[in-house]
Amino acid sequence: MIAVLRNSVSKEQKDHLINWLKGQGLDVHISEGADYTVLGLVGDTSRIDPDLLQSLEIVQSVRTVSEPYKKASRKFHPDDSVISVGGASFGGGTFGLIAGPCSVENREQIIEVAEKVKASGATVLRGGAFKPRTSPYDFQGLKAEGLKLLSEAKKVTGLPIVSEIMNVEHLELFVDVDIIQVGARNMQNFELLRELGRTNKTILLKRGLANTIKELLMSAEYICAGGNENIILCERGIRTYETATRNTLDLSAVPVLHEITHLPVVIDPSHATGHSAYVPSMAVAAAAAGADGIMIEVHNDPIHALCDGAQSLTPAQFDVLAKKIFAVREVALA
Repeated sequence: MIAVLRNSVSKEQKDHLINWLKGQGLDVHISEGADYTVLGLVGDTSRIDPDLLQSLEIVQSVRTVSEPYKKASRKFHPDDSVISVGGASFGGGTFGLIAGPCSVENREQIIEVAEKVKASGATVLRGGAFKPRTSPYDFQGLKAEGLKLLSEAKKVTGLPIVSEIMNVEHLELFVDVDIIQVGARNMQNFELLRELGRTNKTILLKRGLANTIKELLMSAEYICAGGNENIILCERGIRTYETATRNTLDLSAVPVLHEITHLPVVIDPSHATGHSAYVPSMAVAAAAAGADGIMIEVHNDPIHALCDGAQSLTPAQFDVLAKKIFAVREVALA
Protein backbone atom coordinates (compact mmCIF):
# COMPACT_ATOMS: atom_id res chain seq x y z
CA MET A 1 0.00 0.00 0.00
CA ILE A 2 1.18 3.54 -0.79
CA ALA A 3 0.07 6.80 0.82
CA VAL A 4 0.95 10.05 -0.95
CA LEU A 5 0.96 13.01 1.44
CA ARG A 6 -0.11 16.53 0.56
CA ASN A 7 2.53 19.21 -0.03
CA SER A 8 1.26 21.24 2.92
CA VAL A 9 1.92 18.55 5.51
CA SER A 10 4.09 19.59 8.44
CA LYS A 11 6.94 17.50 9.82
CA GLU A 12 5.02 16.98 13.04
CA GLN A 13 1.94 15.68 11.18
CA LYS A 14 4.06 13.41 9.01
CA ASP A 15 5.99 11.98 11.96
CA HIS A 16 2.74 11.38 13.85
CA LEU A 17 1.27 9.41 10.94
CA ILE A 18 4.47 7.40 10.41
CA ASN A 19 4.66 6.48 14.10
CA TRP A 20 1.02 5.38 14.03
CA LEU A 21 1.60 3.21 10.97
CA LYS A 22 4.66 1.62 12.55
CA GLY A 23 2.54 0.98 15.63
CA GLN A 24 0.30 -1.16 13.40
CA GLY A 25 3.27 -3.44 12.76
CA LEU A 26 4.13 -2.01 9.35
CA ASP A 27 7.50 -1.13 7.89
CA VAL A 28 7.27 2.39 6.46
CA HIS A 29 9.47 3.24 3.48
CA ILE A 30 9.74 7.03 3.05
CA SER A 31 10.48 8.63 -0.31
CA GLU A 32 10.66 12.41 -0.35
CA GLY A 33 10.75 14.52 -3.49
CA ALA A 34 10.59 18.26 -4.06
CA ASP A 35 6.80 18.23 -4.37
CA TYR A 36 5.68 15.07 -2.62
CA THR A 37 6.22 12.54 0.16
CA VAL A 38 5.40 8.90 -0.54
CA LEU A 39 4.94 6.44 2.31
CA GLY A 40 5.34 2.84 1.18
CA LEU A 41 3.75 0.41 3.63
CA VAL A 42 5.22 -3.09 3.84
CA GLY A 43 3.74 -5.88 5.94
CA ASP A 44 0.20 -6.94 6.78
CA THR A 45 -1.61 -3.93 5.32
CA SER A 46 -4.99 -5.61 5.92
CA ARG A 47 -4.84 -3.95 9.34
CA ILE A 48 -5.18 -0.56 7.65
CA ASP A 49 -8.50 0.68 6.30
CA PRO A 50 -7.56 2.47 3.05
CA ASP A 51 -10.71 4.60 3.21
CA LEU A 52 -9.82 5.74 6.72
CA LEU A 53 -6.27 6.56 5.63
CA GLN A 54 -7.59 8.42 2.58
CA SER A 55 -9.91 10.49 4.76
CA LEU A 56 -7.01 12.01 6.70
CA GLU A 57 -6.46 15.67 5.88
CA ILE A 58 -2.74 15.24 5.20
CA VAL A 59 -3.20 12.30 2.80
CA GLN A 60 -3.63 13.09 -0.88
CA SER A 61 -4.13 9.56 -2.20
CA VAL A 62 -3.89 5.89 -1.24
CA ARG A 63 -3.05 3.08 -3.65
CA THR A 64 -2.49 -0.62 -3.33
CA VAL A 65 0.59 -2.26 -4.84
CA SER A 66 -0.09 -5.51 -6.66
CA GLU A 67 3.55 -6.33 -7.41
CA PRO A 68 5.20 -8.71 -4.92
CA TYR A 69 8.34 -6.55 -4.93
CA LYS A 70 7.74 -3.40 -2.91
CA LYS A 71 10.90 -1.51 -2.00
CA ALA A 72 12.35 -2.14 -5.45
CA SER A 73 9.20 -0.76 -7.07
CA ARG A 74 9.07 2.70 -8.63
CA LYS A 75 5.67 3.12 -6.99
CA PHE A 76 7.40 3.14 -3.61
CA HIS A 77 10.28 5.27 -4.87
CA PRO A 78 9.14 7.44 -7.83
CA ASP A 79 12.51 9.10 -8.47
CA ASP A 80 15.52 7.28 -9.90
CA SER A 81 17.96 6.03 -7.32
CA VAL A 82 21.50 7.29 -7.87
CA ILE A 83 24.04 4.80 -6.59
CA SER A 84 27.39 6.49 -5.93
CA VAL A 85 30.51 4.64 -4.87
CA GLY A 86 34.15 5.71 -4.91
CA GLY A 87 33.52 8.60 -7.29
CA ALA A 88 31.46 6.52 -9.75
CA SER A 89 27.70 7.00 -10.10
CA PHE A 90 24.89 5.02 -11.70
CA GLY A 91 21.31 6.16 -12.36
CA GLY A 92 19.37 9.40 -12.41
CA GLY A 93 21.20 10.69 -15.47
CA THR A 94 24.64 9.58 -14.30
CA PHE A 95 26.56 6.84 -16.06
CA GLY A 96 29.21 4.34 -15.00
CA LEU A 97 31.64 2.46 -17.23
CA ILE A 98 32.96 -0.75 -15.65
CA ALA A 99 35.94 -2.50 -17.23
CA GLY A 100 38.60 -5.06 -16.43
CA PRO A 101 39.52 -8.72 -16.86
CA CYS A 102 37.21 -11.64 -16.26
CA SER A 103 39.77 -12.97 -13.81
CA VAL A 104 42.66 -11.45 -11.88
CA GLU A 105 45.70 -13.49 -12.94
CA ASN A 106 48.71 -11.65 -11.53
CA ARG A 107 49.84 -8.23 -10.30
CA GLU A 108 51.27 -7.02 -13.60
CA GLN A 109 48.12 -7.93 -15.50
CA ILE A 110 45.59 -6.24 -13.23
CA ILE A 111 47.68 -3.08 -12.72
CA GLU A 112 48.28 -2.67 -16.46
CA VAL A 113 44.63 -3.18 -17.35
CA ALA A 114 43.46 -0.91 -14.53
CA GLU A 115 45.68 1.97 -15.62
CA LYS A 116 44.68 1.64 -19.27
CA VAL A 117 40.91 1.38 -18.78
CA LYS A 118 40.98 4.36 -16.42
CA ALA A 119 42.82 6.41 -19.08
CA SER A 120 40.02 5.48 -21.50
CA GLY A 121 37.25 6.66 -19.17
CA ALA A 122 36.35 3.65 -17.04
CA THR A 123 34.97 4.63 -13.64
CA VAL A 124 35.01 1.19 -11.98
CA LEU A 125 37.54 -1.66 -12.22
CA ARG A 126 36.16 -5.19 -12.44
CA GLY A 127 38.08 -8.37 -11.78
CA GLY A 128 37.15 -11.89 -10.76
CA ALA A 129 38.84 -13.46 -7.74
CA PHE A 130 36.35 -16.29 -7.13
CA LYS A 131 35.29 -17.74 -10.48
CA PRO A 132 32.20 -19.93 -10.95
CA ARG A 133 33.09 -22.22 -13.85
CA THR A 134 30.97 -24.81 -15.59
CA SER A 135 33.82 -27.33 -15.46
CA PRO A 136 35.49 -28.16 -12.12
CA TYR A 137 38.79 -28.44 -14.00
CA ASP A 138 38.79 -24.87 -15.31
CA PHE A 139 40.67 -22.04 -13.60
CA GLN A 140 38.71 -21.09 -10.46
CA GLY A 141 40.42 -17.77 -9.70
CA LEU A 142 43.09 -16.65 -7.24
CA LYS A 143 40.44 -16.23 -4.53
CA ALA A 144 41.68 -14.16 -1.54
CA GLU A 145 44.97 -13.37 -3.29
CA GLY A 146 43.00 -12.04 -6.25
CA LEU A 147 41.09 -9.65 -3.99
CA LYS A 148 44.38 -8.39 -2.56
CA LEU A 149 45.69 -7.68 -6.07
CA LEU A 150 42.45 -5.86 -6.92
CA SER A 151 42.88 -3.72 -3.82
CA GLU A 152 46.41 -2.92 -4.91
CA ALA A 153 45.14 -1.84 -8.34
CA LYS A 154 42.58 0.33 -6.55
CA LYS A 155 45.36 2.07 -4.60
CA VAL A 156 47.40 2.64 -7.77
CA THR A 157 44.56 4.02 -9.91
CA GLY A 158 41.97 5.29 -7.45
CA LEU A 159 39.27 3.28 -9.22
CA PRO A 160 36.62 1.61 -7.06
CA ILE A 161 36.52 -2.16 -7.56
CA VAL A 162 33.82 -4.75 -8.20
CA SER A 163 34.23 -8.49 -7.77
CA GLU A 164 31.91 -11.48 -7.54
CA ILE A 165 31.11 -13.23 -4.30
CA MET A 166 30.40 -16.97 -4.39
CA ASN A 167 29.70 -17.84 -0.78
CA VAL A 168 28.40 -15.91 2.20
CA GLU A 169 31.34 -17.29 4.20
CA HIS A 170 33.66 -15.18 2.02
CA LEU A 171 31.95 -11.90 2.95
CA GLU A 172 34.66 -10.86 5.41
CA LEU A 173 37.19 -11.00 2.55
CA PHE A 174 35.26 -8.31 0.66
CA VAL A 175 35.87 -5.47 3.12
CA ASP A 176 37.91 -3.47 0.59
CA VAL A 177 35.62 -4.30 -2.36
CA ASP A 178 33.41 -1.33 -3.23
CA ILE A 179 30.76 -3.21 -5.22
CA ILE A 180 29.95 -6.85 -4.53
CA GLN A 181 28.72 -8.69 -7.59
CA VAL A 182 26.11 -11.42 -7.33
CA GLY A 183 26.54 -13.56 -10.42
CA ALA A 184 23.81 -15.03 -12.60
CA ARG A 185 24.14 -18.46 -10.96
CA ASN A 186 23.61 -16.95 -7.50
CA MET A 187 20.74 -14.61 -8.35
CA GLN A 188 18.37 -16.81 -6.35
CA ASN A 189 20.78 -17.77 -3.59
CA PHE A 190 18.41 -16.29 -1.05
CA GLU A 191 20.58 -16.87 2.01
CA LEU A 192 23.39 -14.93 0.33
CA LEU A 193 20.98 -12.16 -0.67
CA ARG A 194 19.70 -11.87 2.90
CA GLU A 195 23.23 -11.47 4.25
CA LEU A 196 24.08 -8.85 1.63
CA GLY A 197 20.93 -7.02 2.68
CA ARG A 198 22.46 -6.59 6.13
CA THR A 199 25.57 -4.87 4.73
CA ASN A 200 26.02 -1.31 3.54
CA LYS A 201 27.87 -2.43 0.41
CA THR A 202 26.71 -1.60 -3.10
CA ILE A 203 25.46 -4.79 -4.76
CA LEU A 204 25.64 -5.49 -8.50
CA LEU A 205 22.88 -8.05 -9.04
CA LYS A 206 23.03 -9.99 -12.30
CA ARG A 207 19.98 -11.51 -13.94
CA GLY A 208 20.00 -15.31 -14.02
CA LEU A 209 20.43 -17.33 -17.20
CA ALA A 210 16.75 -18.27 -17.38
CA ASN A 211 15.10 -15.80 -15.04
CA THR A 212 12.37 -13.28 -15.75
CA ILE A 213 12.57 -9.58 -14.99
CA LYS A 214 10.06 -10.11 -12.19
CA GLU A 215 12.30 -12.77 -10.63
CA LEU A 216 15.29 -10.41 -10.88
CA LEU A 217 13.34 -7.76 -8.97
CA MET A 218 12.23 -10.28 -6.36
CA SER A 219 15.89 -11.10 -5.76
CA ALA A 220 16.59 -7.38 -5.41
CA GLU A 221 13.72 -7.24 -2.92
CA TYR A 222 15.50 -9.79 -0.70
CA ILE A 223 18.42 -7.37 -0.43
CA CYS A 224 16.14 -4.36 0.06
CA ALA A 225 14.19 -6.16 2.77
CA GLY A 226 17.38 -6.44 4.80
CA GLY A 227 17.78 -2.68 4.73
CA ASN A 228 20.27 -2.31 1.87
CA GLU A 229 18.89 -0.50 -1.18
CA ASN A 230 22.29 0.22 -2.75
CA ILE A 231 21.59 -2.09 -5.68
CA ILE A 232 22.56 -1.95 -9.34
CA LEU A 233 20.75 -4.36 -11.63
CA CYS A 234 22.65 -6.05 -14.46
CA GLU A 235 21.29 -7.57 -17.66
CA ARG A 236 23.88 -10.05 -18.93
CA GLY A 237 21.90 -12.10 -21.43
CA ILE A 238 19.49 -14.97 -21.01
CA ARG A 239 19.54 -18.51 -22.36
CA THR A 240 17.43 -19.12 -25.46
CA TYR A 241 17.53 -21.65 -28.29
CA GLU A 242 20.05 -19.47 -30.17
CA THR A 243 23.60 -20.89 -30.33
CA ALA A 244 25.36 -18.23 -32.43
CA THR A 245 26.04 -16.24 -29.26
CA ARG A 246 26.78 -17.32 -25.71
CA ASN A 247 23.46 -15.89 -24.52
CA THR A 248 20.75 -13.62 -25.94
CA LEU A 249 21.11 -10.02 -24.79
CA ASP A 250 17.72 -8.67 -23.72
CA LEU A 251 18.13 -4.94 -24.36
CA SER A 252 14.38 -4.47 -23.87
CA ALA A 253 15.09 -5.06 -20.17
CA VAL A 254 16.46 -1.51 -19.97
CA PRO A 255 13.21 0.40 -20.69
CA VAL A 256 11.10 -2.22 -18.93
CA LEU A 257 13.15 -1.99 -15.73
CA HIS A 258 13.30 1.79 -15.90
CA GLU A 259 9.51 1.84 -15.97
CA ILE A 260 8.91 -0.42 -12.99
CA THR A 261 11.91 0.11 -10.69
CA HIS A 262 13.96 3.04 -9.45
CA LEU A 263 17.16 0.98 -9.39
CA PRO A 264 19.85 1.68 -12.03
CA VAL A 265 20.40 -0.81 -14.84
CA VAL A 266 23.78 -1.90 -16.24
CA ILE A 267 24.36 -3.97 -19.38
CA ASP A 268 27.08 -6.63 -19.73
CA PRO A 269 27.54 -7.30 -23.47
CA SER A 270 30.64 -9.43 -22.90
CA HIS A 271 28.87 -12.28 -21.12
CA ALA A 272 25.80 -11.82 -23.26
CA THR A 273 27.50 -12.40 -26.61
CA GLY A 274 30.59 -14.37 -25.66
CA HIS A 275 32.45 -12.97 -28.68
CA SER A 276 34.64 -9.86 -28.60
CA ALA A 277 33.61 -8.99 -32.18
CA TYR A 278 29.99 -8.50 -31.06
CA VAL A 279 30.69 -6.57 -27.86
CA PRO A 280 31.17 -3.06 -29.38
CA SER A 281 27.86 -2.99 -31.27
CA MET A 282 25.91 -4.30 -28.29
CA ALA A 283 27.62 -1.84 -25.93
CA VAL A 284 26.75 1.07 -28.20
CA ALA A 285 23.18 -0.23 -28.48
CA ALA A 286 22.97 -0.42 -24.69
CA ALA A 287 24.06 3.21 -24.43
CA ALA A 288 21.42 4.21 -26.97
CA ALA A 289 18.78 2.22 -25.05
CA GLY A 290 19.44 4.34 -21.96
CA ALA A 291 21.44 1.97 -19.78
CA ASP A 292 22.84 3.56 -16.62
CA GLY A 293 26.14 1.79 -17.11
CA ILE A 294 27.99 -0.78 -19.19
CA MET A 295 30.38 -3.50 -18.00
CA ILE A 296 33.01 -4.75 -20.44
CA GLU A 297 35.72 -7.37 -20.08
CA VAL A 298 39.18 -6.07 -20.97
CA HIS A 299 42.38 -8.13 -20.97
CA ASN A 300 45.90 -7.12 -21.95
CA ASP A 301 46.45 -10.47 -23.70
CA PRO A 302 43.06 -12.07 -24.48
CA ILE A 303 44.51 -14.98 -26.45
CA HIS A 304 46.33 -16.23 -23.35
CA ALA A 305 43.66 -15.28 -20.80
CA LEU A 306 42.89 -17.93 -18.20
CA CYS A 307 39.18 -17.14 -18.36
CA ASP A 308 36.82 -15.89 -21.11
CA GLY A 309 39.51 -14.53 -23.41
CA ALA A 310 37.22 -14.93 -26.44
CA GLN A 311 34.86 -12.22 -25.18
CA SER A 312 37.52 -9.82 -23.90
CA LEU A 313 38.63 -6.63 -25.65
CA THR A 314 42.20 -5.40 -25.67
CA PRO A 315 42.85 -2.04 -23.95
CA ALA A 316 43.23 -0.43 -27.40
CA GLN A 317 39.87 -1.81 -28.55
CA PHE A 318 38.26 -0.67 -25.33
CA ASP A 319 39.63 2.85 -25.83
CA VAL A 320 37.95 3.07 -29.23
CA LEU A 321 34.69 1.66 -27.87
CA ALA A 322 34.62 3.97 -24.84
CA LYS A 323 34.73 7.01 -27.12
CA LYS A 324 31.77 5.65 -29.11
CA ILE A 325 29.79 4.90 -25.95
CA PHE A 326 30.22 8.41 -24.58
CA ALA A 327 29.36 9.93 -27.97
CA VAL A 328 26.17 7.88 -28.30
CA ARG A 329 25.19 8.70 -24.75
CA GLU A 330 25.43 12.41 -25.44
CA VAL A 331 23.08 11.99 -28.41
CA ALA A 332 20.68 9.78 -26.44
CA LEU A 333 20.42 12.37 -23.66
CA ALA A 334 19.99 15.32 -26.04
